[in-house]
Amino acid sequence: MHAPLSKALREELKKRNAQLRKGDTVKVMRGDHAGTEGEVEDVDLKRCTIKVAGVSNYRADGTEVPRTIHPSNVMIVKLNLEDAEREKIFARRSE
Repeated sequence: MHAPLSKALREELKKRNAQLRKGDTVKVMRGDHAGTEGEVEDVDLKRCTIKVAGVSNYRADGTEVPRTIHPSNVMIVKLNLEDAEREKIFARRSE
């Protein structure tokens, strides 16, 4: 699942979008939580959705439930480059 990169990351990496991973920082661009920034907590490949820290709904009894978001509705602001293989992918393209 891919999501578009911010303008600063586009210029730096010379890519328009990137694969989403747990730990990436994203900004919600559409929906009720538009403008909210948070870290990706979970990537659900079966349902093609992600869960973002700070984006949640509340049940009638008051418990907080994480809200799932489609990746096309977010923009990657900061990449998690802890994985050396992922860093190589971006280094290959920016040369």
